[in-house]
Amino acid sequence: MSAADGTGGVTGIALAGGLGRRMSPDGAGSDKGLQSLAGRSMVAHVIERLAPQVDAMLINANSNLATYEQFGYPVLPDVIGGYAGPLAGLHAGLLAATTAWVVTAPCDSPYLPHDLVSRLASAATQAGAEIAVVRAGDRLQPVFALVKRSLTSSLESYLAEGNRKIALWYCQHNAVEVDFPDPAAFRNINTRLELARHEQGLLS
Repeated sequence: MSAADGTGGVTGIALAGGLGRRMSPDGAGSDKGLQSLAGRSMVAHVIERLAPQVDAMLINANSNLATYEQFGYPVLPDVIGGYAGPLAGLHAGLLAATTAWVVTAPCDSPYLPHDLVSRLASAATQAGAEIAVVRAGDRLQPVFALVKRSLTSSLESYLAEGNRKIALWYCQHNAVEVDFPDPAAFRNINTRLELARHEQGLLS
């Protein structure tokens, strides 16, 4: 899906706005997107894979904004306060995007597929859907989703009511689940032990 195909284009959003409590030994929080994996930050791996698939790129972050700005893309803090989770990052991206669609990917999933957007876009077009979300194996991966920008007001109302669950908001709309054959592509890295294991695997 791109501006050239008449659909209005798609903006990628790297979601790096979480507290990352599991990444910090004391539970106080650590910026997961900036943790190093094979010599580069995890968000750099995500951007490298996602940016070529989209027409524009944004980063959602709530700390270390100047560091995230060095990647060369607009950096957006949550508009909804209180670290409201991935939906708050999606909301910030929907407000800032100028394309007809946005696609989200978390900063701690550095192996996302190179055909993520094309597969989601094809499924959304075929189903006439407003949202296309990844299913890999037997698991829904709700933070990997293609969403119509026209749903901004709906999401804003949902968040204003105190709701935070992604899947429940998807259920309010015409959403299609898209099967991906490789669940490993959607692995996320939550702890320093997981990070060390992935580092060893990539460098061995």
